[in-house]
Amino acid sequence: MTDIDTVVPIRTLIADDHPLMLLALENVVASLPDLRIVGRAIDSTELFNALGQLECDVVVTDLFMPGGTQGDGIEIIRRLKARYPNLPLVILTMSTDVDVLHEAIALGANAILSKRDRIDLVHVAVVTALARESYLGPTIRTLLADAKLAQRLERVRQLLSKRELEVFTHYASGLGITEIARQTGRSVKTISAQKCTAMKKLALQNDVDLYRFAIEHGLVARGRST
Repeated sequence: MTDIDTVVPIRTLIADDHPLMLLALENVVASLPDLRIVGRAIDSTELFNALGQLECDVVVTDLFMPGGTQGDGIEIIRRLKARYPNLPLVILTMSTDVDVLHEAIALGANAILSKRDRIDLVHVAVVTALARESYLGPTIRTLLADAKLAQRLERVRQLLSKRELEVFTHYASGLGITEIARQTGRSVKTISAQKCTAMKKLALQNDVDLYRFAIEHGLVARGRST
């Protein structure tokens, strides 16, 4: 055991077709004692050439870099994982296409960070990827969560009639059956029946289940029904 711990920098290969983004990455890495850039690329051709000529511990690459001979977008991930399955991969992207992001994750991207996030989060992404764990930056997490919520809400709209959804939402927001009847101009009996029908369609057993379901599916804001 030595008196002074020696930090062995993480050998990092960066790729982006925007010079300013490459410069930003270089500046971030230069400020971190545990990271060192060993190669740079501006398209998939240069990226794979670099991988064939040097050793690195992690690749940090833009998702869309047109013009390269080794593909672009999702194809870059597919080829990287096919040729270097054990090499940690961090994706940087401006994409907000949820389908593309899901496919990137499915293909084995270890970390995905939006270029809208703080650039210094690259460090977190790299360290997490090296630990063989998954990391999604704040913007990516929000995009995926919003998309999931939208899918849940669409499912509810498909299951319930317009009036059932109206009653369900009002009730989950804290209104009683009588107040809902007054506001909608329907009878208490009708409102009660529509609430019960909605709960049956959604397989909900009681009001606690109803409130939880409404929050989880974006029908009411958290805390409004309490």
